[in-house]
Amino acid sequence: MLMEKERELVAEYGRKMSTSGLSRGTAGNISIYDPETGYMAISPSGLGYFDTEAKDVVVCDLDGKVIDGTRKPSSEYGLHSSFYRARGGENCRAIVHTHSDYATTLACMGEPIRAVHYVIATLGTNEIPLCGYTTFGTPKLAEMAVAAANEGRAVLLANHGLVTWAADVAKAFNQAGNLESLAKTQWQCMAAGKMNVLTKEQIDDVLVRFQTYGQKKSSTNSY
Repeated sequence: MLMEKERELVAEYGRKMSTSGLSRGTAGNISIYDPETGYMAISPSGLGYFDTEAKDVVVCDLDGKVIDGTRKPSSEYGLHSSFYRARGGENCRAIVHTHSDYATTLACMGEPIRAVHYVIATLGTNEIPLCGYTTFGTPKLAEMAVAAANEGRAVLLANHGLVTWAADVAKAFNQAGNLESLAKTQWQCMAAGKMNVLTKEQIDDVLVRFQTYGQKKSSTNSY
C-alpha cells in the first residue's frame, strides 16, 4: 500500500480530531505530503473518521489525480495542495483543517484570532488572519486562503473553519488544538466586553524567548 505509514496517521488523527471535538461527523480533513514523490495522503470525502481505515485514505498528486486508493479524496484536496505548493518547505508537510467551535465562531464573526495570549507565538505570528468567504471545495477558496495567510502557520476561513500546517501531522494537530483554546479565550474576552491584545513587538519578544525555552537537545544518550 503506497504511503502506508502516512495513511495510517491520517486515519489515526482523524479519529483524534473527532474525539477531541475539533470536528464532528465528516467535517474537516487531514493530509500529509511527501515532497519526494509529490504525493499527499488525504482523508476521503464524506466518510466518518471512525469508519475510515488506512486503506480508505487516498493518495493523490497535487492536481487531485488519484494514485492509490478506491475512495474519492476530500473535497478540499485543492486547498491542501495549494498550501503545499505555496508553503512547500519543511514547515508544511501536514495540514489539519477543522470546524472547531470557537475558531469557527470567530470565523463567522469576521474576526481573526488575535494575540490575547502569548501562546499565539507558537504559530510564528501575532495574528491568525481571516480569509474571506467563498464556496467550500473550490479553487477560489484555495487561492484566497493562500493569499490571506501571513508568516504564521494557520488561517481562518470565514463562515467555515480553521486551516493549520506544520512539519508533521502531530504538530499540525496540536496547533489546531491550541488555536481552538485561544479562540475560546478571545471569544470570552469579547463576550465580557474587554480584550487586551498583545502588540507585535511583545509577541516578537516571546519568539526570542522561545529560542531558549525547554530542554537542550543532546547528541548522546544519558543513562
